[in-house]
Amino acid sequence: MNIRAQGLEFIRVAFGRVALIHRHYSRRFRAFWVFLSALVLLEIFFTTPIHSPSKNSLAGSPGVELSHTLQQRLYIAALHYNDEELLRKHWIPAVLDLAKHWKPENIYVSISESGSWDGTKDALTYLGHELGRLGVEWNIEMSNITHEDLVSREPAENEPGWIWTPRGKLEMRRLPYLAAERNKAMAILKELAHRTDKPSRAFDKVLWLNDVIFNTDQVTALLNTHHSDYAAVCSMDFLDPPRSPIFYDTFAIRDFAGHAALSQRWPWFSASESRKAVRSYSPVPVQSCWNGMVVFDAAPFYNDPPLQFRGIPDTLADKHLEGSECCLIHADNPLVRDKGVWLNPNVRVGYNEAANKVVNPEKGGWPSAYGKVQGIWANRWAYWTGWPWRWSAERKAERKLREWEAGERKDGEADRHEPGKICLVDEMQILLSNGWMHI
Repeated sequence: MNIRAQGLEFIRVAFGRVALIHRHYSRRFRAFWVFLSALVLLEIFFTTPIHSPSKNSLAGSPGVELSHTLQQRLYIAALHYNDEELLRKHWIPAVLDLAKHWKPENIYVSISESGSWDGTKDALTYLGHELGRLGVEWNIEMSNITHEDLVSREPAENEPGWIWTPRGKLEMRRLPYLAAERNKAMAILKELAHRTDKPSRAFDKVLWLNDVIFNTDQVTALLNTHHSDYAAVCSMDFLDPPRSPIFYDTFAIRDFAGHAALSQRWPWFSASESRKAVRSYSPVPVQSCWNGMVVFDAAPFYNDPPLQFRGIPDTLADKHLEGSECCLIHADNPLVRDKGVWLNPNVRVGYNEAANKVVNPEKGGWPSAYGKVQGIWANRWAYWTGWPWRWSAERKAERKLREWEAGERKDGEADRHEPGKICLVDEMQILLSNGWMHI
């Protein structure tokens, strides 16, 4: 056989083998896609029969439960900073609508504003005027002290809320500052109970509102969660990234097992108790949440001493740890053991119009069938690929906490104990002249 014939024979044999391999792997490839398609169909079959409640279902029908809700005495609290656009377009109209549904004697609005440089103060002044016209009592504390004023001053020796950071500076911690601002908004609650110049007032529930888009139906649905029997109950809050909304407040939320959220996509949690409740659109047991709107049973805020917002001790923060004041409040709440903390997955609020429209569609529910399958697989992927990081992060925070508890105490310092262990994360947050940052 000459060289040309040998070459042709080699090519024939080579292509024959390639064709054989191609047919072999094509069959495997087709089998893989058949298996994957069947898996997706089964996922849809088992996931989508549970109907996603539409936003119209929140309103419910007039009846005993709604009538009882509107008779509950409601103390509304909020913080605002540079929120003029949202205030004027969404938040103020929503608060005024809420006030119109409650009797004036059953509602009170308390707001703390701190150093805004846009038109937030003017917007809140307008809100106060309109509440007054409705006969609703209110208190709005406005401050001209800016963040720059706060962080540029020289703190007193051993002043709480300041720590030495890795940047080699003595800097102001963000979370104790926010806790103090929240306590300002809560301070008048007990004052109203003991005032003598006017009839005293007491409240059944405390409603905290973030700078979110919400409506009265959502507030009443939140109040009615778990038959109104809870230490606290939260909505879910959403931002609008390029592809689809993700829930926002990962810092404060902890599932039934005390773990941070597994994913920012539905159904969010790794603890089976929390995840199953989300998938059935039932009240979700959690250990902590905030997420746009949160309702508290007011009783602990009347205790002596009252339940208050706080940050972790500076000596613990020195270990490069932080804990959200919105998580620590649940760790300190004496009612949590008996009544629990819950999340209502049907009450969804947005920080912008785009997110709000997607998670509260005019027709149908949320998420869609595709969104459910996508979310479940995103959570599975996060569970299996992220567990080493999650395990390491929790162990690192626990180790730092143990070191702090066993560490040398300063003169007069009480025994070191932090009940908000689940809230701790390995980071620092400091206040800046124009906002805040992680370190």
